[in-house]
Amino acid sequence: MSDGQLPTRERILETSLRLFSEKGYLGATTKEISAESDVAEVTLFRHFPSKESLFQEVLSAYTFLPTLKGIMPSVEVMPYEKALAEIARRFIETLKLRRDLIKIMHSECHLYPEKIKSIQHSFLAEMLSILADFFASRRKKGNLRNFDEFLAARLFLGMFYQYFITSEVFGLKILANYDDDSVIEGYVNIFSRGTRK
Repeated sequence: MSDGQLPTRERILETSLRLFSEKGYLGATTKEISAESDVAEVTLFRHFPSKESLFQEVLSAYTFLPTLKGIMPSVEVMPYEKALAEIARRFIETLKLRRDLIKIMHSECHLYPEKIKSIQHSFLAEMLSILADFFASRRKKGNLRNFDEFLAARLFLGMFYQYFITSEVFGLKILANYDDDSVIEGYVNIFSRGTRK
């Protein structure tokens, strides 16, 4: 490995992220990914047995899921509203960072084979489960009212995802007079009032 060059696996993943973001899952080919990663296609398949498994690894490395897992230990000990605001802030940051990938996935997701849809669903389900566990933990401490934690997790992330999609993907400035911080503060305030005892 030459100076400053990423290890092969990481190089393939970074190239895949870029090409999936530019051309979509359907448009980016393993031949193109291997060429731009400066590896033989057979080397790519040694690291990732299929294009689907490569896509799965890209989602594992670059979506909100690893960020959410990473921040949960510190979020668990924060006051409730502060914890919600931190999750929301990091979620929006990740969405903006992956704007191109999300945009192209939105445009082509109806064409995806079932295997790819299933990979996407499993990542979303894991994120929702982590957040649902957070709500369950707070409820056991007596802070929150009784509600369906999984639905609450979907509602919470859904609010911020819709805010991102509306403004960043569709370019609609419905909340033009609000910056991210004020949207986070307002949404968290409404959500926490509905879930606190």
